[in-house]
Amino acid sequence: MKKAFLFIVSLYFFPSAFSQKISAEQYIKTYKDNAIREMKRMGVPAAITLAQGLLETENGNSDLLKKSNNHFGIKCKSSWTAEGVSHDDDAIGECFRTYKDAEGSYRDHSNYLRGNDRYAFLFKLDPRDYKGWAYGLKRAGYATNLRYPEILIKNIEENNLQQYTMVAVNEVPVFDASKYQSDPEEKAFNEIVKSKGSSNNQQVNIVSNTSKEKIDINGSKAIYETKGRSLLAIATENNINLNKLLEYNDLQKDGLLEDDQFIFLEKKSKEGDKDFYIVQNNESLYDVAQKNGIRLQNLYEYNNLKGDENIFAGSKLNLKPTSKDQPVLVKEIPVITPVKTYAVQPKEGLYAISKKYGVTVAQLKEWNNLTDDNLKVGQQLIVSK
Repeated sequence: MKKAFLFIVSLYFFPSAFSQKISAEQYIKTYKDNAIREMKRMGVPAAITLAQGLLETENGNSDLLKKSNNHFGIKCKSSWTAEGVSHDDDAIGECFRTYKDAEGSYRDHSNYLRGNDRYAFLFKLDPRDYKGWAYGLKRAGYATNLRYPEILIKNIEENNLQQYTMVAVNEVPVFDASKYQSDPEEKAFNEIVKSKGSSNNQQVNIVSNTSKEKIDINGSKAIYETKGRSLLAIATENNINLNKLLEYNDLQKDGLLEDDQFIFLEKKSKEGDKDFYIVQNNESLYDVAQKNGIRLQNLYEYNNLKGDENIFAGSKLNLKPTSKDQPVLVKEIPVITPVKTYAVQPKEGLYAISKKYGVTVAQLKEWNNLTDDNLKVGQQLIVSK
């Protein structure tokens, strides 16, 4: 009875000791936009940033956070000229950086990783490769905890943090490969990450020196690459200048592949290996050019087309300048779909989908009669009316 009485009294006199505790869900909701913004600015995956924040701040409840606004446990070091705070960590009374607010901490975290040579290799990874990033941070010396990668991965998977990476994945800054030297330990690191990833029967997509099987399409060498692969990584793996790779594939800028497709490793031919081609469902002029190993500009010329024209299924396109047949172009969509649908991808949530299509989570729930936020991979959602 006495213990119960003392506990009730403590609740009455010291309510702040219990009311200030926040959950992982609350932390994520509060700071997810900071992580997304920093990913777009500097390229650190939002899922990794949030996972580190959860770990380093004990879900937003650590003493260090409360007295310094330091979300990532970054110590002062010799390069830090602003204010610091004393905190016991690996040693007693270590100096940790202090920030005016959370935004300052998130910005400094991105700057710290992006501007430090020992983390340079991480920016060669696919930003969706959270396992590669988790093991890479440990390898580069970010933390002394031997379980640091596993904890980050657990935070990401249990809280579906990958959805926030997906929001910004197409707006990641282009990595400047010329700024950094190759890391001689990178190959060994890749093998470690692959072995870790295989234990969970999940593939880890990271840069490696393993070349894919090259095939011949209309006299030019090509490889088949999957959606999400970095063009810089493909160029590096095949010892091709990035600008040359973009030129060979009629691409204007670096980034991640939006679809599975053939990537050419040398110039495509000016003419096709047959006279004409019939456009299939959902194929663009670019798709036709890649599929037939012909330069896009030549495809335009042979069919009197401009780059911004849409060609639909059933169109007959010339692949050679000497073809006697005139192109037959279908320019009307035979079927008009009243609503637009989308198939849910792995690790994707309503928030990420709403951002992708410029709608609200509430609208998605209303249009699809959803009572909660739980989604299944492959589930068809109405995303526009």
